[in-house]
Amino acid sequence: MSWLIQPRLVNGPFDDPGLYLDFRFGRRALLFDLGDLGALSARELLRVSHAFVSHAHVDHFIGFDRLMRFCLHRPGPLHLVGPPGFIDHVEHKLRGYTWNLIDESSVDFQLHVGEFNGLRLDRFAVFSAQHVFERWEGRPPELPPGVVFADGDFRVEAAALDHGIPSLAFALRETRRVNVRRGVLDRLGLPKGTWLNETKRLLRAGIEDADIEIPGTGRASLRELKDEVFLIGPGQSLAYVTDTAPTPGNAERIVALAADVDRLFIEAVFPERDRALAEAALHLTAWEAGRLARKAGAKRLTVFHHSARYIGTPDALRLEAMRAFEGCPEPETAP
Repeated sequence: MSWLIQPRLVNGPFDDPGLYLDFRFGRRALLFDLGDLGALSARELLRVSHAFVSHAHVDHFIGFDRLMRFCLHRPGPLHLVGPPGFIDHVEHKLRGYTWNLIDESSVDFQLHVGEFNGLRLDRFAVFSAQHVFERWEGRPPELPPGVVFADGDFRVEAAALDHGIPSLAFALRETRRVNVRRGVLDRLGLPKGTWLNETKRLLRAGIEDADIEIPGTGRASLRELKDEVFLIGPGQSLAYVTDTAPTPGNAERIVALAADVDRLFIEAVFPERDRALAEAALHLTAWEAGRLARKAGAKRLTVFHHSARYIGTPDALRLEAMRAFEGCPEPETAP
């Protein structure tokens, strides 16, 4: 069964963090973190509906300007989520520019910005291009604890980690995975088309007691289509963890957030031999990253956010993390 969402790191492991999540259908994408986005095309950026930002250090937030520039004349909102104080950071970014060329007749582009306090979204603001990005306070959406976005297809969960400041980690969990059985459309004489996407959307939401209109065929029962046309299985899941101190409390929250994910993207900044540097910088070692992935039960591990001091041995951190992930003996640390 193929994935609904295709994740990929925006940059190489020694460059700014960021994860681009491209939907196979629907012209939609998400971003985890807004570091340097120069590797993404205008078309890719225009697909972004939501961006979830771990914290506002420059290597995680400098790409806001590029994303904003491409989306400025796009109708519809861009949704942003970050840690406490994030709304202020967005407002200060917006105030850094002159907006005399936009007014009430401009495209109704908006920024919807929420703050996650470690339990839920507790602050929310809207910035509208038609009102020269004046800040309007609003009510955050009502979501279950730990959830920062949800629709019929998937939800995004968050955990607040300690990096000297709050730094958010995120997990995406698809509701259900729905795929068309190989060769069944030709066998049944059914057409391809948008009706398939709509049917998948309804089935992912658990809706089966309804009919769907099939072009050139008529109406059909979702329940019958589910059994004959589609394969349904557990939804895709992935987690993104960066900029977190190697502490027991952080480890506990990471393991809970990333429990049994199909793929874990996690920082591996220092080798275990330099653990003292990692503790001072409030970052994970590669060994710790692999150990946490193993403890969480992740099926696949991808590490990133390597310190540039190790650029001469580009695979060393990845290999160390994979050894820990596979359960190898722990390496020695520097004296």
